[in-house]
Amino acid sequence: MGTPDFIRELRRTAGHQLLFLPGVSAIVFDDRGRVLLGKRADNGLWAIIGGIVEPGEQPADCAVREVFEETAVRCVPERIVLVETLSKPVVYPNGDTCQYVDVSFRCRAVGGEARVNDEESTEVGWFDVNELPEMKRFSYFRIEKALADEPTWFHPTEQN
Repeated sequence: MGTPDFIRELRRTAGHQLLFLPGVSAIVFDDRGRVLLGKRADNGLWAIIGGIVEPGEQPADCAVREVFEETAVRCVPERIVLVETLSKPVVYPNGDTCQYVDVSFRCRAVGGEARVNDEESTEVGWFDVNELPEMKRFSYFRIEKALADEPTWFHPTEQN
């Protein structure tokens, strides 16, 4: 889907200035324990599935929507894995600047066949967690936390 319409509308008055936006990541596992990844069209790297929460949309619903839009896989969120404001703003090639707060969900696949379902990915596939392709640390960290049997991770507050 690319840039949501509500952001395009914001950019008409905000220009390229920093927007602070809610995002979600979905770490989707199938019944064999494999994780669903998409090879991003913008940078050519494999990654977990994610996107921007639309106004009025619940983050868990966004995760389900993004997974289906990008991969044609139906999933159910099981738990929140982590909540984190990404430390560095993203500057897009056109100059738009965004910083995201990411809510990551561990999800279970419940239907559909994994395939490229929009223009955001060039490939989609299931990967054994011991044989993951090259990705950014962002994706590895979220997969690691989704596999851990521990409480939701959040960035520790700095103590003065």
